[in-house]
Amino acid sequence: MAKMKTKWIALCSSAIAAVYSAGLFITNEDFNNTLPDIPQQSALSIPYDVATPTDSTPTYNAQPTNKYKNGTFHGTGSNRRGSIQVTVIIKNDAISEVEIGNFAMHYSERDISGLPNEVLQSQSAKVQNVSGATYSTRAFEDAVQDALDQARNG
Repeated sequence: MAKMKTKWIALCSSAIAAVYSAGLFITNEDFNNTLPDIPQQSALSIPYDVATPTDSTPTYNAQPTNKYKNGTFHGTGSNRRGSIQVTVIIKNDAISEVEIGNFAMHYSERDISGLPNEVLQSQSAKVQNVSGATYSTRAFEDAVQDALDQARNG
C-alpha cells in the first residue's frame, strides 16, 4: 500500500508541475510579445511647451454636502422568521429618531427593544447582535438600512 501512496504522490506532483510550467511558459511568451520595442536614448527630452495656460474658469459640479435628506422614512426587513418595519427620522444629516413600527417576528419585540437607541448612538444601521434573537436583529438592521437608503442624497 505504501508504494501506491508514493506512486500517487509522484504522479500528482508531476501533473501539478507540468500545468504550472505550461502556464508559466505561455504567460511569459504572451508578456514578451506585448512589450513594445522602445529605442534606447541617452537622455530624456521634454519639450518646453508641454502645458499652456488657459484663461478659462474651471467649472465644478456641485455635490450635495449632506449624506441624507431631512424627513421621515420607512423601511422593511424580513427573513424566514418574519418581518419588521421601522420609521427613521433624519434631521440635519443625522438620524434623530428610530421606531419599530410593525413587528411580526417569531420572537418577542422586547428582545430587540434596545436596538433603536444603538442606531441613534452609532448613526448607522449596524448594531450588535442580540443573542437568541439573531433573525430579529438582522431584520431590524435590514429595515433601518432600507430606510437610510431611501433617505440618501444622490
